[in-house]
Amino acid sequence: MFSGKTLLISGGTGSFGNAVLRRFLKSDVGEIRIFSRDEKKQDDMRKLYNDPKLKFYIGDVRDYQSVLNAVRGADFIFHAAALKQVPSCEFHPMEAVKTNVLGTENVLEAAINTGVERVICLSTDKAVYPINAMGTSKAMMEKVAVAKSRSANGTVICVTRYGNVMASRGSVIPLFVEQIRAGQPITVTDPNMTRFMMTLDDAVDLVLYAFEHANPGDIFVQKAPAATIKTLAHALTNLLKVPEHEVREIGTRHGEKLFEVLLSREEMAAAEDFGEYFRIPPDLRDLNYGKFVEEGERKISGAVEYNSHNTTRLDQAGMEALLMKLDFIRGQIRGEYVEPQD
Repeated sequence: MFSGKTLLISGGTGSFGNAVLRRFLKSDVGEIRIFSRDEKKQDDMRKLYNDPKLKFYIGDVRDYQSVLNAVRGADFIFHAAALKQVPSCEFHPMEAVKTNVLGTENVLEAAINTGVERVICLSTDKAVYPINAMGTSKAMMEKVAVAKSRSANGTVICVTRYGNVMASRGSVIPLFVEQIRAGQPITVTDPNMTRFMMTLDDAVDLVLYAFEHANPGDIFVQKAPAATIKTLAHALTNLLKVPEHEVREIGTRHGEKLFEVLLSREEMAAAEDFGEYFRIPPDLRDLNYGKFVEEGERKISGAVEYNSHNTTRLDQAGMEALLMKLDFIRGQIRGEYVEPQD
């Protein structure tokens, strides 16, 4: 389906953009467009890959005209541009709205107006029952995507939602490794806190699966294992040969959940099980408010959310095996410095 086609990746200089790029450079795709506002990272990518298929577009998803210039002539879009750091979004919530919500609307509007075939929007588990500004903005991004999909004039719009990518910049794994290397205690907010554990390749697989199987307005979620923060900390100290390293509990931070949720109870009532993935079809009832607020749904009452407490739980050995899939961890074990993923 990609043969000779043009693919646009918004936010394409990030870790996801690079991972998708490496997959598609091996294919017979005609052109790959990288759209972002970071000219230094674009220049680094240009030199690193040195491939004529690659085209670079400077712009910002907040600016519709710059988005339109990049989208015009594209067949497919992976929309990965976003503000993703919880603290920065918490202090500057309107910046999260401008990029994650209004920026997404710009991408989708440009895609619809120029006849793009398919758009995949990337979301996060923090969009489910959100308690911070980043999650709230991503939840609104999903609502915008699903709403746009109802009148997209042939453009198929769908969403993928996944948990934290292990060893990404700003996450706990690089922090714990830095603390170990500096001889400082590992600071754990709550040892019983659980998190989904996904590699970057898992996230790319999810997006490609959705790309091939999605109907308009679908949300796709990949099933993922989880581990407690205590298990993660001990797995890291064991792999780095410091099993007795101190782990210090400091208490839960503002905007932090005990567990993450990938599917709400309401979504689980409607979800279709595809083996490794869940598909949540859009609510296609017409805009008769009575159907939404006056009529009940019995199966929702019996549904249970899909969260990092009730998914497959990794023990220390399982966590270590998953960590060993990461270039970042393998480099640390060899004594080499490997940059965390953006």
